[in-house]
Amino acid sequence: VQLQASGGGLVQAGESLRLSCAATGEIFSVNFMAWYRQTPGKERELIADITRDGRPKYADSVEGRFIISRDNAKKVVYLQMNSLEPEDTAVYYCRANIWVRPEDDRSEDYWGRGTQVTVSS
Repeated sequence: VQLQASGGGLVQAGESLRLSCAATGEIFSVNFMAWYRQTPGKERELIADITRDGRPKYADSVEGRFIISRDNAKKVVYLQMNSLEPEDTAVYYCRANIWVRPEDDRSEDYWGRGTQVTVSS
């Protein structure tokens, strides 16, 4: 199982970006999916997550600006980031809780490698 994140880049303040994260490999079911971000010297921060049936939650820092969504058929989670601010500059990571095989005892957490988002003022 792998998570591949994409969509990062360099934008100016006020602009938008959309991140994508696709889960590939042998997968029976994808449970919750989430986006985190991390800046140098700081802990990785949960900014948005979404349940399998599409219920989102957001950190206060991104509420009203970011939108998390998912496509269960494609096993992809998205993060639409609007009104970006320089403070949003970070490496963004996706995380997914995945049930690999139906006979497994439990599901496992997987992480993507991260994609850099830089917002200039």
